[in-house]
Amino acid sequence: MDYAIAPPAVPSLPILGSDRRFPIRRVFCIGRNYADHVKEMGATVEPGRPMFFCKPADAVVADGADVPYPSITQDLHHEVEMVLALGAGGRDVPVERAAALVWGVGVGLDLTRRDLQAQAKAKGQPWDVAKAFDHSAPVSALRPLAGALPGPDTELRLSVNGTLRQHARLSEMLHDVPHILAALSTLFELKPGDLVFTGTPAGVAALARGDRFHAELAGYAELDGRIA
Repeated sequence: MDYAIAPPAVPSLPILGSDRRFPIRRVFCIGRNYADHVKEMGATVEPGRPMFFCKPADAVVADGADVPYPSITQDLHHEVEMVLALGAGGRDVPVERAAALVWGVGVGLDLTRRDLQAQAKAKGQPWDVAKAFDHSAPVSALRPLAGALPGPDTELRLSVNGTLRQHARLSEMLHDVPHILAALSTLFELKPGDLVFTGTPAGVAALARGDRFHAELAGYAELDGRIA
């Protein structure tokens, strides 16, 4: 194929125990998936359909690279999340078949320009500039799954400068992985290469230049990084 300009590189993530890499197609995120986080954000826990938003694939920061502090914000927040890497896809996937789409898991941060998000909420505007900015999605190396998904007792943790800030078990998710993927597949055709951030627990807070973070999906993935 003869392109008018050089095509962009394919974003990708390392794979634990392999020299191969996982190519990234799209990045989906679920909002308000832990009750305590919903409450700390001043919202009401409401059952029903999950809420989704997206980040661009090239927002992913791989290989432990430094994360530049973004422009036009004075309030950059961390949100630690389990990240799913899909090896299969489909439309209108039944809940009982949805877990089989998952190829592997990692841990990542959904970085948020919280002040811009608050401004957008107040005006009834989209959140894109608060969520989908450059370098807004640091993600660990991925662990391929040989069988079942991480269990409900699996711990999700984030420490900043050695101090624990976020901690929860996956059982605290309001929507579990099969229901997240089934609902998402009614809105978008899921495909191999998609990443899905599965929501953050309570404890979100500001990051400053020079801060070092350590995120962990216990027994599966770890991510260390620095805000530059």
